[in-house]
Amino acid sequence: MTNAKAITGLLYPVVQAPMAGVQGSRLAIAVSAAGGLGSLPCAMLSATQIESEIKAIRSAGIECYNVNFFCHKPLRYSTAQAERWLSALANHLQQLNVSPDAITAGSGRSPFSHELADVIEPFKPPVISFHFGLPDADILERLKTWDVCIISTATTVREAQWLESQGVSAVIAQGLEAGGHRGMFLSDDLTTQSGTFALLPQVVSAVDVPVIAAGGVSTTQGVSAALSMGATAVQAGTAFLLCDEADTSELHRAQLQSDAALHTAITNVFSGKPARSIVNKAVREIGPICDAVMDFPHTANAMAVLRSKAEACGSADYTPLWCGQNASGCRSVPALDLVKELVGAV
Repeated sequence: MTNAKAITGLLYPVVQAPMAGVQGSRLAIAVSAAGGLGSLPCAMLSATQIESEIKAIRSAGIECYNVNFFCHKPLRYSTAQAERWLSALANHLQQLNVSPDAITAGSGRSPFSHELADVIEPFKPPVISFHFGLPDADILERLKTWDVCIISTATTVREAQWLESQGVSAVIAQGLEAGGHRGMFLSDDLTTQSGTFALLPQVVSAVDVPVIAAGGVSTTQGVSAALSMGATAVQAGTAFLLCDEADTSELHRAQLQSDAALHTAITNVFSGKPARSIVNKAVREIGPICDAVMDFPHTANAMAVLRSKAEACGSADYTPLWCGQNASGCRSVPALDLVKELVGAV
């Protein structure tokens, strides 16, 4: 088993969930400086941006931090899928006066590769985490030679056992309450997904590596409950969305602070993969689960254009409003204060 000290040796057992699109190095720095584990989401960053963000973290004197990458299997852009998806969006495109010709092919999310490993190798980040499984075996073996802590997300016991068999340092047990993308990778069947406090004890019993509880944990009571059930640490995402150091948009912040946050759903309409968002027009009228979506992440191309048009008019109708089922701990405070509140250190 590779080195898990970066997780077990935290001052406070709090991991900040990597949240692409709503945070950068500022939040990661603040959480790590507070004694938790700050995370940098890299899935939507270029190689140059990744290098710059890691340098910013290190320049701030942070020694323990996490860099996160996606490990999806890239699928080719399908013209047939695109036509079917645009047909499903026809009314929405018309309402916002968007021409289908304005939607281009391409992907803004690349899976981890040897090229990205080249970028981070000079830094050898103490923790490297993955979503949607693990990178190819040759890449994984390369990372293990760096003596870093390698973790990944499991949404079922079977996924947790598979991750352990591949030699990870720790497993994140992601309950159905979690905001953002499900880390599912052995099955696409949503009926396999269970709540955090149903999944957590099963994973703790099934593996010998440290387990990090994720999903709906945004209060001191939730953290205490997870630790009492055998978790080594908790991973919180939604709770940090309103923090001073987060880059969450004003539209997203307004939704999080309204009754809208009481209504979330698992939807695939924003990217093609299941993810939990506050219910808005896109989720309600196109999804929540739509069979016409394109393979991940190509679904996002059209949605990004609709989002841009709507946001320019002050509307969050097509914005992916990532949010877990428990936003009660989500407050506008410095990340330092939130980390301490989560563990009852105030």
